[in-house]
Amino acid sequence: MKKNILYILGFVIMLMSSASIKAQQDSQYTQYMYNTVSFNPAYAGNRGALSATAAYRNQWLGVEGAPETLNFSIHTPINLERLGVGLGFTNDKIGPSSESTATADISYTIPINRYDLKLSFGVKAGLNILDINMNKLNIYDPSDVNLVNKTLTSPVVGVGLYLHTTKWYVGLSTPNMLNSEHYDDIKVSTASEKMHMFFTAGYVFDLNSSFKFKPAIQTKAVIGAPLSVDVSANFLYNNRLTLGAAYRWDAAVSFLTGFQVNENIMIGYSYDYDLSDFSNYNDGSHEIFIRFELGNGLKNKVNPRFF
Repeated sequence: MKKNILYILGFVIMLMSSASIKAQQDSQYTQYMYNTVSFNPAYAGNRGALSATAAYRNQWLGVEGAPETLNFSIHTPINLERLGVGLGFTNDKIGPSSESTATADISYTIPINRYDLKLSFGVKAGLNILDINMNKLNIYDPSDVNLVNKTLTSPVVGVGLYLHTTKWYVGLSTPNMLNSEHYDDIKVSTASEKMHMFFTAGYVFDLNSSFKFKPAIQTKAVIGAPLSVDVSANFLYNNRLTLGAAYRWDAAVSFLTGFQVNENIMIGYSYDYDLSDFSNYNDGSHEIFIRFELGNGLKNKVNPRFF
C-alpha cells in the first residue's frame, strides 16, 4: 500500500511540473478555505455530504473595470466515501474581458493508517471560454488588427493531492496544467492561459468545548508573477460563529466572518483592505458566499467540520 501511494504521489507531481508557468491569472479568493474544490479536485466529496457553494467577489470597489468573480461548485461522495465527484463554474470579469470556466471533478481517497490519515487524489477537466469586448475600451487606432472582439476557447485539465485527517490537511494542486496560447489569423498572440500551482495547509486546535482555532495558509505560484501567500486564522465558536483575519503578503489584510445558520446552510463575508498605494483609489474588496449541504447524517445539530 505505501509503495503504491508513493507511485501515485510521484506520478501526480510529475504531471504538475510538466508545464512552464508564466503569468498569474486564476481567480483569487480570500475565503479559499470554504471553496477548496475550485482549485483542488482531490477535495471533491471530502466533506462527507452533498455540498454546494456559491461565492461572489468584487475586487477594488470603486474602480471601473476592476475584477469581479462569480463561482459555483457542487460535489459529493459516492461509493462509501472512497469516490467523489463534482461540478464547477467560474466567471471572471476584468476590463474588456469575461472568462468562463466549466469543469467536472473526480477524486479517490485511500486510507493510509488506522489513525484516520487519508490521501485523496483527483482530476479536473473542462472548458475555458474567454470573451474580449474591445468596445469597452477607448480605441485611438481603429485600424489596429488586435483591437477586435474575440472569443477564445481552450481545454482545462487539472490534478491535485489532498492529505488529511480530521485535525489537519495539506494540499497540492493545479486547476489547469495546460499552457494555451491563442493566436489570430496573422499569428499574433492575443491571450494565454498559464499553469498555476497551489499549496494549502491547515490545522484545527480544540481550545475548549466551545472554541476551535484553525490557522491556514495558501500559496499560489506562477513564473512571471510574485508568489502569492495568504495566511489566515479563524476561530469557531459553538460550531456556529466563525471570526478571523487574514494577511496576503505585501497586498492586503482581511476580516472574515461566517455563520452556520442550521445544519444545512452556512453564509460568510470577508473584506480586504489594500496595503499598497492603490488603496488611495479603491474602497477595498468584498466577498460573500453561501454553502448548502445535504446528507451529512446529522439531525438537529450543526456539522462540526471546520474544513
